[in-house]
Amino acid sequence: MRTYSLDDVYATRKRRDSWWTVYFVDPVACRVALIVANRTSVTPNALTVFSLVLGLVSAACFAVDELAAGAVVFYLSFMIDCVDGKIARLKGTGTPFGLWLDYVGDRVRVVFCATGLAVGQYMLTQNVEFIVLGAAVAVLDLFRYVNAPQMKRVREAIREGMPPKPTVSEEVVVRPARHPSFMRRLNKYLARRRVRSHLISGIEFHAAVFVVAPLIGAAALIPVSAAASVLLLANEIFLVYRMWLFARRFAVVSSQESREHVLV
Repeated sequence: MRTYSLDDVYATRKRRDSWWTVYFVDPVACRVALIVANRTSVTPNALTVFSLVLGLVSAACFAVDELAAGAVVFYLSFMIDCVDGKIARLKGTGTPFGLWLDYVGDRVRVVFCATGLAVGQYMLTQNVEFIVLGAAVAVLDLFRYVNAPQMKRVREAIREGMPPKPTVSEEVVVRPARHPSFMRRLNKYLARRRVRSHLISGIEFHAAVFVVAPLIGAAALIPVSAAASVLLLANEIFLVYRMWLFARRFAVVSSQESREHVLV
């Protein structure tokens, strides 16, 4: 059996990932993946199932007001969820069923943990805000996962209908190079460190609600989760806005080409 190095595991990391994963999860997940790859025959699907089981344990901890334990177990669940992808890419053992299992496992973990937090705190305080919080977290997470593939489909459909880009010899207008903006420089800086430019994605949202807030304490659950929810929703609206601009540009180009075709 081949012996893998830490560099081999590093090569399986995503080209760009959330800042929470890059800085707080991958340093642990890569070393765990190295041990799993070299010393066990555990499959990626088995790791996914183990991650889901840990997620359910985390939900149970939240339900009985063991917030710190629930946060630690949720972190371990997510970390193992990162390990399964690394093992699949490292050994080439990923399967379409594994993708489905990983996707569904993530959704089940979030729904159960949100329910555990909401029900556990409601039973203690009789505060309906915790029920609203749990429902909002579950709905936002599901919306994000439904919205993302739909936006991808729209962009792919638009690109299929776009005319091919002109080659260098066909380019008539030579535009002077512009100095990169602050955001462009920032994006390049983050890219060199494998960090996506989004301040908060689903991963940071989960970390805020199920790790950071419970570790701070029950008093932080509502304000931290509410702030994370607002930021996630703002990010999703921004992504939809960018998609709308992309579709609008395509519509303008198509309209211009149609007029040119009529004139010819």
